[in-house]
Amino acid sequence: MPSLPSNFVPRGSVRRLEQQSATEGRPTPSDICGWVARVISASGLTKRYGEFTAVDGIDFEVARGESFGILGPNGAGKSTTMRMIAATLLRTSGDLTILGKDPSKEGPAIRAHLGVVPQQDNNDAELTVRENLYVYGRYFGLPRSYLNPRIDELLAFAQLEDKRDTKIEALSGGMKRRLTIARGLVNDPEILMLDEPTTGLDPQARHILWDRLFRLKEDGATLVVTTHHMDEAEQLCDRLVVMDRGHIVAEGTPASLIREYASREVVEVRFGSDRNAEIAPLIADIGERAEILPDRILIYTEAGEESLQAIVARGFSPVTSLVRRSSLEDVFLRLTGRTLEDE
Repeated sequence: MPSLPSNFVPRGSVRRLEQQSATEGRPTPSDICGWVARVISASGLTKRYGEFTAVDGIDFEVARGESFGILGPNGAGKSTTMRMIAATLLRTSGDLTILGKDPSKEGPAIRAHLGVVPQQDNNDAELTVRENLYVYGRYFGLPRSYLNPRIDELLAFAQLEDKRDTKIEALSGGMKRRLTIARGLVNDPEILMLDEPTTGLDPQARHILWDRLFRLKEDGATLVVTTHHMDEAEQLCDRLVVMDRGHIVAEGTPASLIREYASREVVEVRFGSDRNAEIAPLIADIGERAEILPDRILIYTEAGEESLQAIVARGFSPVTSLVRRSSLEDVFLRLTGRTLEDE
C-alpha cells in the first residue's frame, strides 16, 4: 500500500509547527499523535461503470501540508480518482475518507472545505474579475464581511489587482488561469485540487503560475495535482503516484522514482526513423537498458558522454544526439510504455 513513510514530514505549516514546538521545548504534534495528520486516506478504492473498472482497488494517503501528484496516461483513472476525492463521484467499493469524513455520507460537508481548479477555465465571461470571485464566494454562503477583504487578498495573490474591474474576455490565458486558482481559494480550503494547472499556457505564464503555487506550498497548503508536465510534477510534488489502467504502479518522491526506474543520465540518438529499429539492438548493451521510440533511441546509463562515444566507436553516427539527466518522463515511459507525446 502506498502510504506515508514513517519519517515523512511535509513542507509548510506542519513542519513549522514541529520546529516551533521543539524549539520552545513543548511536545510536537508527532510526539502526541505519533503520525502526521492524514487529510486523505484511500484503501481498496474502486470505481466501476458496468463491466468497465476505471479505478481498481488503489491505496494511498495524503498528509496535511503535502503536495501530492497523480500522474498517468489518458484513461489511467486520474480524473475518476480526483472526482471521488472531490466528493462529486461515489465509489463502487473500498474505503475513502476526506478530512476524516466519508464522502458517500458527508459530501456537502467535505466540498465546503475543498478548493477545485478544473482543467478548463470556466469563469463567467459576462462578469468582471472581482465579480467572479464574489459570486463564487456567495455560492459557498460566505458573508460579505468575509468576502470583501478575502477578494482583495486573492487579487493580490493572483497579481490581478489592476484587473479587478476587467471582463474575463479581456484577460490573457495566464491571467484567466490565475483567476481560476484564486477562485478555488475563496473559501480558504483545507485541500486545493488542481487538474492540469498549466495546460495551454506558454512557458512564461507557466512559471508565473508555478510561483503562485510555490507560495501556497510555503504557507502549508495541501495540494492534490494532476499534470501531463513532468517538469511541473518534479517542481511541485513532494510525493506522487503513477497510475495506469486503473492501478497505482509506482509511488514515491520524484527523486526516489527517478532513482528506482531510470538511470542517472539518458542518451538520445536519432538515426532516422527507417534505421532506428535496425540499429537499436546493436547498441542496447552500451547502457543499462534501451527504449526504441518512433523517432529516436534512448540509452539509459550512468555515464552519458562515455556511452555516446561508445556508440560512435562502434561505427554508428547518429543524425542528432543529446545527453541529459533522467526525468519523471523516463519513469512514465518505463512504467506505462508510453511517452507524453503519445497522449
